[in-house]
Amino acid sequence: MTAHAMVMLRRDFKHLTRNPTSVFNAVLMPIVLMLMFVYMLGDAFSVGVDYVDYATPGLMLMAVCYGLGGTATAVNADMTKGVINRFKVMDVSRGAVLTGHVVTSVLTNLIAIAALVGVAFLLGFDASASALDWLGVVGMIVLLATAAGWFTVALGLAAKSPETAGMAAVPLVMLPFFSSAIVPADKMGPGLREFAEYQPFTPIIETLRGLLAGGPSAGDVIPAIAWCIGIAVVGYVWARSTFSKRA
Repeated sequence: MTAHAMVMLRRDFKHLTRNPTSVFNAVLMPIVLMLMFVYMLGDAFSVGVDYVDYATPGLMLMAVCYGLGGTATAVNADMTKGVINRFKVMDVSRGAVLTGHVVTSVLTNLIAIAALVGVAFLLGFDASASALDWLGVVGMIVLLATAAGWFTVALGLAAKSPETAGMAAVPLVMLPFFSSAIVPADKMGPGLREFAEYQPFTPIIETLRGLLAGGPSAGDVIPAIAWCIGIAVVGYVWARSTFSKRA
């Protein structure tokens, strides 16, 4: 199965590089958002620290979300265009097909976030994180990307067409805007404040923010890990179940 997964990984990367829209959404769009929020609008926000230091963790999470539409579309295209039937004839592991999409999504996210952090440093980002803290940041990003990847694969499999699969990922792209990614939750109005505080992305962002500042809080880390594991399990079970039925 490992060999099959590597073949699927190479296939998915080739498809990604041949699709300029997917590359833009996954890698360049987060950088555009960084420049817009930090360079153009940063002075409009009062968050108690340099805005680039505050916004970078939230934009790292957004970088994960912005590539999800392409993953959902690619998964659905495999199902609706007969590609899976060809793989069945070639005796390719079914699990390898899904794993290839998830791993491609994770690696793409790591590339996008590396580029994003590079731009953040150019804009004055000043992290107090130790080497161990940076390792924790990478681990949190991989955990989040894996969870989001499996959930997005499940959405793609459940959709009726590649177009609806891409649209199904839109709520995941929009959800970070209603978290503490751009401004602190306590600066939001009633109702929205509570939603921002208790939705899944806020503890993940605050965990990244704490790690980059050199002092993560267990009150954020534990819920963040729990959310990621929960989303990953739901996505994996849903994806395998839907795949078995449709394939």
